[in-house]
Amino acid sequence: MSINATVKYQFFFVLLIYFLQLSSTARAHLKLPKLIADGMVLQRDTEVKIWGWSDPNEKVAVRFIGKIYQTRGSDAGEWEIKISNLQAGGPHQMDIYANDTIIIHDVLVGDVWICSGQSNMELNLQRARPLYENEIANCENSNIRYFEVPKRYNFKAPQKDLPGGKWISPNPESILSISAVSYFFGLELYKKYHIPIGLINSALGGSPIEAWISEDAIKSFPEHYKEAQRFKNGELINQIEADDTKRAATWYSTLNIEDKGYKSNPSWRNPEVDITDWSTITIPGYWSERDIGNLNGVIWFRKDMQLPPSMIGKRVKLLLGRIVDADSVFVNGQFIGTTGYQYPPRRYEIPPGILKDGRNTIVIRVISTIGNGGFVSDKPYELRAGDETIDLKGEWKYKIGAIMPPLEPQTFVRWKPIGLYNAMMAPLLNFPVKGVIWYQGESNADRPQEYTTLFPAMIHNWREKWQNPDLPFLFVQLPNFMEAKNEPSESNWALLREAQLHAISIPHTGIAVTIDIGEWNDIHPLNKKDVGYRLALAAQKVAYGEDIIYSGPIYQSMKIKGNEAVISFSNTGKGLMAKDNGELSNFSIAGPDKKFFWAKAKIEGDQIIVRNKKVKNPVAVRYAWADNPEGANLYNSAGLPASPFRTDNW
Repeated sequence: MSINATVKYQFFFVLLIYFLQLSSTARAHLKLPKLIADGMVLQRDTEVKIWGWSDPNEKVAVRFIGKIYQTRGSDAGEWEIKISNLQAGGPHQMDIYANDTIIIHDVLVGDVWICSGQSNMELNLQRARPLYENEIANCENSNIRYFEVPKRYNFKAPQKDLPGGKWISPNPESILSISAVSYFFGLELYKKYHIPIGLINSALGGSPIEAWISEDAIKSFPEHYKEAQRFKNGELINQIEADDTKRAATWYSTLNIEDKGYKSNPSWRNPEVDITDWSTITIPGYWSERDIGNLNGVIWFRKDMQLPPSMIGKRVKLLLGRIVDADSVFVNGQFIGTTGYQYPPRRYEIPPGILKDGRNTIVIRVISTIGNGGFVSDKPYELRAGDETIDLKGEWKYKIGAIMPPLEPQTFVRWKPIGLYNAMMAPLLNFPVKGVIWYQGESNADRPQEYTTLFPAMIHNWREKWQNPDLPFLFVQLPNFMEAKNEPSESNWALLREAQLHAISIPHTGIAVTIDIGEWNDIHPLNKKDVGYRLALAAQKVAYGEDIIYSGPIYQSMKIKGNEAVISFSNTGKGLMAKDNGELSNFSIAGPDKKFFWAKAKIEGDQIIVRNKKVKNPVAVRYAWADNPEGANLYNSAGLPASPFRTDNW
């Protein structure tokens, strides 16, 4: 734009503002939704809506990238302006005027993605930090923007706006609060396409899929619809939450009163306490596997040790794996930290001056509220200072502080049907997006058959609400989890993965198989970089039209030839392979009696030949059909794992 043209444009806008002012008899109250704010990313190559609220019938003007757009608010004070043909780039400034003026700074145009689901989509880089120190240190990128939707529910109606939230870009400090899957997904897309990427994370730990479906769509599921109607009663919610709060407060109050460790003088946190009558236990492990049994209440654990002089005076990390359920930690009698529930990794820091020459004492007060308490195996239990570590696994002393009845779990009102859709998804629907990534299913794993209909219903529901029937929808198939079993068995997690796999028959969907990057002892595996990478591969195929192999082998068909089953696949790339060039593992085969045996499997071209001499007339084959199919190693030439499958429907 020439200087003269720029001057004329600015003069015109000033005149427009002047006439808008003259047309208003009272000062307007201009308000924008939380998404329309500094640092936002607008979706390129589509019609973008800028909307908000003002006085009834108020005139509104928007100036953006050299153009002025005008409208007038409705009788209710609602207004919207549509902008088309935005090209990737920025930053830009947007001026919005309705007597009040709001200036929005640092606006980018690129691709915007909704990132939703439950805790594995929510899990941030702080939690996954031990794996990604280098990535965190070098993360600064103003072309990636992240918006986290506040955690809310509402059963009465879809909400028009969010109660808070802001756009941020990653730097070594801010990134710790950013969803790890969202970030690594966005980073891969940015590296591939070099355009701004917006990530809107709307996820809530523990949430079942029915909480994310709208009221009109949930009517197809009568039990969920009935429950949604029940929770429209605010008095019922208040009563449930009051009862839960009172019950928990009473339980913990009684526990603290009865805890001998606190009543003792000195307290059992004190290193000088006489422990001659304390018992010995090996850590890690669950209490039910030891002499303690399946006890709820509080148990104190203690370990005395000598430290090398090189650790004294340094900031030392105390890693205590994962503890079920809650813990408070003391070193040499000094409180170090506490964690209130079972899932977070226990990573504490011991400040300089607490550790000393000679004997040092670690005391852990562990509370088990319900179920099996203890220390989760295959996690780090150690003191760490720089390159020095002291292993804390092995013998500890323990003493029971108090025995309690199990604490009845709370009613998670926020997980009830339609509540999260109304509060955390509906306010986003005016904001055009490139697509959706979804990581959820753990909370529906006890109802896997229902997921075969709930999941497609949600996909269609969101596409309808965004008015985009082709909206790309990419999802993570559940990873390996829980203890591996020695024999072929049934599995709800395998059934849930199957329900997810079936969803790729819906056009414009893609799957990220993660059967090889879970952790058997942690429902929140930390490897989120590979998850983001595999979702980005799916995006390249589904959303960007790249001609690539984006996932591992997918089961297509089975033929029986004598006593062998011949399995064919899609997504084989340049061929099938057994990871690490070993023998294929985790195939099982069954005859008419429906009894499965582990099978021999070998690759022949793009097919797998499966057999077991005990099965003379095979009728069914399964692969990686377990909660945790340890050792499953079928991949394609792109290095991507095959999805678990079964050929039967028993």
